[in-house]
Amino acid sequence: MADVLKLGVNGAGGRMGRRIVALAHADDAFEVTLAIDSASSPLIGQDAGELAGVGNIGVPLTSEMVERVDVMIDYSVPDACISIANVCGERRIPLVVATTGLTPEQKQTVLSAGQTAAVIIAPNTSTAVNLAMKLVGDAAHALKDLSDGVDVEIIERHHRFKEDAPSGTALRFGEIVADQLGQTEHVHGREGLVGQRPQSEIGYHALRTGDNVGEHTIVFGLMGETLEVHVRGHTRDSYAFGAINAARYLVTQGPGIYTMNDVLGF
Repeated sequence: MADVLKLGVNGAGGRMGRRIVALAHADDAFEVTLAIDSASSPLIGQDAGELAGVGNIGVPLTSEMVERVDVMIDYSVPDACISIANVCGERRIPLVVATTGLTPEQKQTVLSAGQTAAVIIAPNTSTAVNLAMKLVGDAAHALKDLSDGVDVEIIERHHRFKEDAPSGTALRFGEIVADQLGQTEHVHGREGLVGQRPQSEIGYHALRTGDNVGEHTIVFGLMGETLEVHVRGHTRDSYAFGAINAARYLVTQGPGIYTMNDVLGF
């Protein structure tokens, strides 16, 4: 691993991209050398450091991968994510994908990059969220043989600007639960006379309020008692630090698909 890692950020003009640029710039292990955004963005040509609030770093926002980097972090939109995954796969560049809202087909395209490059697909890069995922998996495993069953509901809150619902993180929590408890139905909200709740379903409820950076509650409803796992992000820095730590981990790995569990040693 090089003494200073050259880092590229896809989606560098967005809210998360700017925080990654700022925090990576403050990290002696990294040098931000590439900042990519949509070709239609009015920010193209502006300095990524200026946009991130850390001063001029001599890296203008561009719409293409104009130079080689040691590792790439993608916090963009699905179409842009697919584009950068193809490039990273071709050039064998490690890639951290934190973009959500990928279709199964788009996700498969990203996974295919893992044949030639080290790739992490993380619906959430927060350390606390990934620890919560482990706890939720442990709880689901412990509850799977209850004779009277368990009901699981997932509530998530995000800012008004988020475009996908429920969040990719909420869906991942649901996958973790279903892997242990075997639910086959994923219900998004309820309305009308829906009848008795079957235990074969997981209910998702998405709230969009103000500038909430992310909050998830996983409810395990038992007869006579309730267990809740709740995790809340205070600032976007929790996600940015996690993505940077994932990038730091990924440059030491060979081609393949990795997870935040690998990064955190779970």
